[in-house]
Amino acid sequence: MSMFHSINTTASALTSQRLRMDVISSNMANAETTRSQYVDGEWQPYSRKAVVLQSKENESFSNFLHTAIGQSKGVGAGVQVTKIVEDETTPFKLVYNPEHPDANAEGYVEMPNVDPLREMVDLMSATRSYEANVTVLNASKGMMMKALEIGK
Repeated sequence: MSMFHSINTTASALTSQRLRMDVISSNMANAETTRSQYVDGEWQPYSRKAVVLQSKENESFSNFLHTAIGQSKGVGAGVQVTKIVEDETTPFKLVYNPEHPDANAEGYVEMPNVDPLREMVDLMSATRSYEANVTVLNASKGMMMKALEIGK
């Protein structure tokens, strides 16, 4: 295991959480966007997006060797973003507004499937995860500095 393994692991988490916050911010900014994509001759409202995270595989030779002889260390290699997906399960909200340019024949407008409350909860979770990883990074840095002071 490298001396910088903990910093690399924390850096991957910081990067992933930052992207998650960016996607949530995009969702909040487009909560009222009724024309996001042009599909089959009609405009579709903005569809909520979410980040899919997964643990990184530690693909070093020593990890393969220890796994092969049954002495797996069980040390992770961090986290990575595998994809950004659109929420296709939550339906668009129908709002009655006959004066809106995107209203259908009955006067209803399809609004994005973005729930601001849910987005705020997700944003708070991502922010707390980011802050926790900053704390871990500072603790790792502090331990390395103390180790260097011992060598003086």
